[in-house]
Amino acid sequence: MKKILILGGGFSKERAISLVTARCVYKTLKKRGYKTIICEPDGRLIKKIKNFKPSVVFNALHGRFGEDGYIQAVLEAAKVKYTHSGVLASHIAMDKEISKKIFLKNKLLVPKYIKYKFDKKIDNKKLIFNIKKKLKFPVVIKPKNEGSSVDVYICNQKDFLQKLKKISQYKEILIEEYIGGREIQVAILGKKRLGAIELRPKRKFYDYKAKYSSKAATKHIIPVKLKNKDLNKVMNVALKAHNLIGCKGVTRSDFKFNKGKFYLLETNTQPGMTDLSLVPEIAAYKGISFIELIEWIIKDASIKR
Repeated sequence: MKKILILGGGFSKERAISLVTARCVYKTLKKRGYKTIICEPDGRLIKKIKNFKPSVVFNALHGRFGEDGYIQAVLEAAKVKYTHSGVLASHIAMDKEISKKIFLKNKLLVPKYIKYKFDKKIDNKKLIFNIKKKLKFPVVIKPKNEGSSVDVYICNQKDFLQKLKKISQYKEILIEEYIGGREIQVAILGKKRLGAIELRPKRKFYDYKAKYSSKAATKHIIPVKLKNKDLNKVMNVALKAHNLIGCKGVTRSDFKFNKGKFYLLETNTQPGMTDLSLVPEIAAYKGISFIELIEWIIKDASIKR
């Protein structure tokens, strides 16, 4: 009987969602007969790993310290098999600026952006002038290294400075051109294209509440109504992004489809595994049950990822 230690909770702003993912995985594995526990990634983690002696650590963490390479480095040091992407790939995917540079260098279409540092005193008029010149309003402002659309805002010129203050706790942020159009998400499993799903949020965009609250009533559309050549194109871009970063296991890439073009927003190395999560929904449509998906992720686990 395999022993699985599930990492859940953590210290990021996505702690609550991580715990939901961890509990969903825990319940499913218990029903299958696995011996499993949920652990916080605290100062006693290494001791817990040594005492429990898991076959695999299932990483159900989301956000900073969980999918940015930090916990992956700890698990590599502990020499225990773990799921999802390794240290470098996790760090690159989480850092939206680094990943964008890699995507751009490899001719993948991403929204134009400006990096903004809060520790530098920049004249607000000059900043707005630069935005008008390089991006045009509306724009999207987002932390450089958060997930799940945490602290992401769409701004017009009138409310830009007000919303900028809301995320002033971050040292660096990205100011991106706003891309309208359809929300398309693509899942990759290993080296294969798993499938795609379209989202139609009733909110302004597919934000944190749209992702995790059933009350938000986001419409999930599968199969995606795209021409075959367009569907193949977006799935190929997702696979290319997955491989360029060096990802392992499962990833989900987020796109906007606007005026016949797919804009890659980001690649997520720790997609959720909750009742509202997209990767399990795509897998189910492809005939892969939740337990089969989780067991595939576990079998894929290794060290030196």
